[in-house]
Amino acid sequence: MAKVFKKTSGNGGLTLYLGKRDYLDHVDAVDTVDGVVKLDPKDFGDRKVFVQLACAFRYGSEDLDVIGLSFRKDIWFKQIQIYPAVHKPTLTPMHDTLMKKAGDNAQPFTFEIPINLPCSVTLQPGPDDKGKACGVDFEVKTYLAMEADNADEKIEKKDTARLIIRKVQYAPSQVGAGPKANICKGFMMSDKPVHLEASLEKDFFFHGETIPIKIKVNNESNKTVKKIKITVDQTTDIVLYSADKYTKCVLTQEFGETVESNGTYDNTLSITPLLVDNKEKRGLALDGRLKDEDTNLASTTVLRQGMEKEVLGILVSYKIKVNLMVAGGGLLGGLTASDVTVELPLSLMHLKPTAE
Repeated sequence: MAKVFKKTSGNGGLTLYLGKRDYLDHVDAVDTVDGVVKLDPKDFGDRKVFVQLACAFRYGSEDLDVIGLSFRKDIWFKQIQIYPAVHKPTLTPMHDTLMKKAGDNAQPFTFEIPINLPCSVTLQPGPDDKGKACGVDFEVKTYLAMEADNADEKIEKKDTARLIIRKVQYAPSQVGAGPKANICKGFMMSDKPVHLEASLEKDFFFHGETIPIKIKVNNESNKTVKKIKITVDQTTDIVLYSADKYTKCVLTQEFGETVESNGTYDNTLSITPLLVDNKEKRGLALDGRLKDEDTNLASTTVLRQGMEKEVLGILVSYKIKVNLMVAGGGLLGGLTASDVTVELPLSLMHLKPTAE
């Protein structure tokens, strides 16, 4: 195993071990979370040790809590008691590896993640934002408590160890046909229109992959297409808490391609939307960020049949706009300038690694 992730509580009595931070959603099942907690029970007294896995939605800043508004909402959580042990899980190779690392007095645990939970999403914080970022995250936490469910019992921070994990989804192995869109638009002072068709070669693309867009133009008008502008918009729909929906442009690129009156154009233009070009955009949806680790633009949300949107917390989608900048001719000049635009849906996903 290349790396083990661990976190020790402030009192030194609990150390949480995980073998990985990314857990794959296979659509019909999700990787199990297999971990270990090393115990040093000399200061536990009558308290028990619990481990909890929670999927939570965080929205708004932490000062909201001061005025009595909850900025964090659990979508789902499960907890188990590991000391004194109530039930020991079937040991996996991951458990064996972690228990060797942890040494004596290590207790294993396993969580099954339901398939209907969202993938991890983070909203990019602004430069002055403090505290945890808004979004959907998963957290494994081990802690000391007298009882499993007592809202009045205060759990001290020093008696807790926690690690954020990510639930991620990879692109399907089957590639489908890409979307196509076309428009025919007429203009003032022109008898005939401009025809524009744009298409993608497949139904999804990987993060960082170059996206070729096939563009066909038949300019029957008396105007000139001066250039082609391509934009990619990310739409984030926060469905769980506030019903906010907003769109941010993640790519704008202009191509100096001209199509004269009665001319045609048939070519492929390529774009690559990347997070590195959007680092300053507050509120942009990213794949769940782990502390001190970089990430990428959020993957497109894949809705399973029968799944309730509200459970997903945040829905992310993309669209490509292909825009012909058409210059007006004749005496009226720029007054008759116009744009011809088509939109294509875009799915951005992760390439599945060859070996995990």
